[in-house]
Amino acid sequence: MPCFGSRDRSCCRDAASQGLSVHPLGAALPPAGPRRSALTVARSFSAAANPPHCSPQGDHCSPLGSTSEGSFGYCAKWSNGVTEPQPGIDTTTPQSPRVWNYWLGGKDNYEVDRQVGDEVIAMTPQLPKLARESRRFLIRAVEYLAGEVGIRQFLDIGTGLPTADNTHQVAQRVAPESKIVYVDNDPVVLAHARALLVGTPQGVTRYLDEDLYAPERILRDAGKTLDLNQPVALMLMGILGHVADWDQAKAIVRELVSGLPSGSYLTTCDSTNVHDTEAMDRAASIYNAAASPRIHLRRPWHFTELVTELGLEAVAPGAVPVTQWGVAEDQLVPRPEPIDEYGVVARKP
Repeated sequence: MPCFGSRDRSCCRDAASQGLSVHPLGAALPPAGPRRSALTVARSFSAAANPPHCSPQGDHCSPLGSTSEGSFGYCAKWSNGVTEPQPGIDTTTPQSPRVWNYWLGGKDNYEVDRQVGDEVIAMTPQLPKLARESRRFLIRAVEYLAGEVGIRQFLDIGTGLPTADNTHQVAQRVAPESKIVYVDNDPVVLAHARALLVGTPQGVTRYLDEDLYAPERILRDAGKTLDLNQPVALMLMGILGHVADWDQAKAIVRELVSGLPSGSYLTTCDSTNVHDTEAMDRAASIYNAAASPRIHLRRPWHFTELVTELGLEAVAPGAVPVTQWGVAEDQLVPRPEPIDEYGVVARKP
């Protein structure tokens, strides 16, 4: 199990204390490459009660905003230039990918998404931070998988709307020949993915219109692009929290992992209600009253149980707040304040 920046391997002991198998891979994660400024320059979040001013001519305002220049708090036109909803897109009910896109500072969301996003932020200001840190976790995990481990195939289910540093961009920066298959069934996500998520000439980027609840079909169709006899990195970022029944969520992941060979990896993260239980429960209640699909907060033991029951080997430090995964020890002093977004990376032996 690699211990990031740790000579005393204490992070391995942390993972072992969770009852997780220890994955005996090589040395520490090498220093990460340069991050995009939008994800590294994090200014303090201004309260939702005082959002930046937006003009009435159809501009859209993001309270946390991240642009390619790294600024936070901005007003911008729709990135796709569309002013009228596309056919088949529900603009009357907030949708999870669009709300998440709003919290990340994206421009591909509707007024109904921004309204519920602001309501949740007003009650729980840490939500935009969770969104940003979840994306940073994805970046570090993919850099580790493509760089340290040498994975060249990624299956990303629950893609979400494109922002900066998507899975294929991170993987193909490390290894341009990487193949990525994105899976989602939200029409807005698919439309934007096909238009914006363009890979390198050496690699492959494909998109499947499929549902998480159909793992057999996902594997069948992904196998037309990926070689499922070779290791695959399965990415389930923030999607299992939309499955109400935890046993059903585990069964879905079990079927997906069973279709992948030894040496494959599972990376997953979801929101929890451990460190600020009252605020997170309240935020989930507000969100679920208006948005779809519903969110179900997890506990750290859910991640540990998933890894253990599937017979996987957790990469150190195991199931932890995403701010603590893949970060060198000298960057953990002072230790970052725990946040209610947990993640884990695990290897199929």
